[in-house]
Amino acid sequence: MPSSAGHHSPTLNRRGFLRASLGGSAALVAAPAFAGWLGAADAKAATAPAAFVDDYKTNVMTNQTPETNAVVRVLGGFAQVWKTGAWNTGVPLMPEVLRANIRYCERITAERTEAEAKEAFVIDRQHQSYSMIDGLGPLAALYKTGAKAVTSVTSAPDGTPPGKISDAVPADAPAGSALGAGSYDSELGQVARLVDTVRGNWASSNPAKFAFQYPRPWRMNEESEVVDTGRTDEFGFPVYESKVVVAPQLLRQRGEKPADDGGFPSGHTNALHLASLAYAYAVPERFQELMARALELAHTRIVAGMHSPVDVVGGRIMATALAAATLTDPANAELKAAARAQALAYFTERTGTTADTLYAYAHSAGTGTDPYADRDANARAARPRLTYILPRRGRDQPLTVPKGAEVLLETRLPYLTADQRREVLRTTALPAGHVLLDGSEQWGRLNLFAAADGYGAFDTDVTVTLDAAAGGFHAADSWRNDIEGDGGLTKRGTGTLTLTGHNRYHGGTLLAEGTLAAASPGALGQGDVRVAGGTLRVDKVLRVRGSYVQEGASTLRLPLRRNHGPALTVSRRILLDRGSVLALRLDAERPPAAGTTVPVLSAPALRGRFDRIELDSETLRAIPVYTADGLSVRLVRR
Repeated sequence: MPSSAGHHSPTLNRRGFLRASLGGSAALVAAPAFAGWLGAADAKAATAPAAFVDDYKTNVMTNQTPETNAVVRVLGGFAQVWKTGAWNTGVPLMPEVLRANIRYCERITAERTEAEAKEAFVIDRQHQSYSMIDGLGPLAALYKTGAKAVTSVTSAPDGTPPGKISDAVPADAPAGSALGAGSYDSELGQVARLVDTVRGNWASSNPAKFAFQYPRPWRMNEESEVVDTGRTDEFGFPVYESKVVVAPQLLRQRGEKPADDGGFPSGHTNALHLASLAYAYAVPERFQELMARALELAHTRIVAGMHSPVDVVGGRIMATALAAATLTDPANAELKAAARAQALAYFTERTGTTADTLYAYAHSAGTGTDPYADRDANARAARPRLTYILPRRGRDQPLTVPKGAEVLLETRLPYLTADQRREVLRTTALPAGHVLLDGSEQWGRLNLFAAADGYGAFDTDVTVTLDAAAGGFHAADSWRNDIEGDGGLTKRGTGTLTLTGHNRYHGGTLLAEGTLAAASPGALGQGDVRVAGGTLRVDKVLRVRGSYVQEGASTLRLPLRRNHGPALTVSRRILLDRGSVLALRLDAERPPAAGTTVPVLSAPALRGRFDRIELDSETLRAIPVYTADGLSVRLVRR
């Protein structure tokens, strides 16, 4: 079986009874892997299981029960769907879910193109840590060179190869080259070591595969039954009553012993996500793109006919938990810090950038050479792959973020505290009600793609401090989610925070220091806005739903565009203190001409005046025209 990993634990319900998060009692008694669960309930009733990050090293082959294996516990939601038996005697507990699971595989494999089949072969046979490198985009080639990372699987045959194919170091590879993430004896050796550590001794999917005994889709029919037709194919494999078509290139690569070749969870998926999270820790400039690539490559397991959606979801869940556990482990503290420092130093030197400009370089390619250059396209592809065919039932429930999960955002949102990173994970999480995702600790509900874009809600007031001198994300970052909630935002520090979402938080916005950039009309939510210091920069237009107050020693920076309404519209009133500055910049595409009057501010009531008005033009100057309900400027030649 492929390698992978995960975590799940039993919990007590409100009445103090053990919640059957691994299925009903009949299923647990009948299933060999879970036979001890209920018997151990009384002994465990007084003490909750250890958190996954504290117990992840129990994931070894000798442990195949939820009591003994943290990965089996974290995947326990699957036992609500599937009653474990021998590999060919399991029983669907939610037949509608597993029927949809196999039908999805049938449709995807029936619609598969030859190019998709070949891609699925490459991802199947190539070292997963190497496959993930292309998620680094413009940095990928530099990484392969610096890490001495190589592969022998670069293309797929037109048909079925004569035997099994494994990745290997090519004979003509440079001396010291290595598979996967690369050589430890290289300029990126610490990064390679981190990837291998995250994918280390406790990251195998095999214990969970043996525990759940859920067959691969090509062995199952729509009823999730294994029916052997008594025939064999040209390769000697039994032919099952299944419409799932394995890619021709992979027919000889299949496991030959069904009892040792379970489908749930997908080991390749686990490995791909583990590698992506390790790379993302070391190179957070490509965090979100690496999440998108992991989801895309995991999908090829379904395209190949080798796995089903529930297998892939299970692989993602266990990888999320395992990566957090490994990165949280104090034994790896020096390694993860060294890997991040090494990657930053290497890439800035090779690209001629700084910590402040590396992000821009890492996103400098178009979709022609970087398949993940379009963030919105990534989001559209990623979201359905987090749940696939899983229906949602019941009401949403708040998520208690699993212990240690915040480490996954440690380098991507370094300016936030650990508690704030937990809030980001909580407010961007998937809703409750998806079976599998609601297992012990609910690791499956974490949406790391969305979390890379900051908060999803301000449920309480949030204060964020960015430090320009610290560089990188400390100096400047963008939050792209649509932020809701009753809380408000206070921006401090010398750095720049950009809000791009259509935000609906109600608690107001306070800019105390640095720069706050509003990149959408609703960027600052639905409350009051107060600029007490620093610069509020409006990229196009801004609508303030409450009042707008600007105090001394602060700047409002607005664009001026020909034949356009006010750049700032306020629903209540505008108050301007003495000492405040208005900085105007001419729109590059449609600048207004000399002699025109351009509206700037609009509100039911305006009180006060700016101390001065600046215009970024050597030939024009702006003459203010104040009224009781707004401000315009008349442009005249100098």
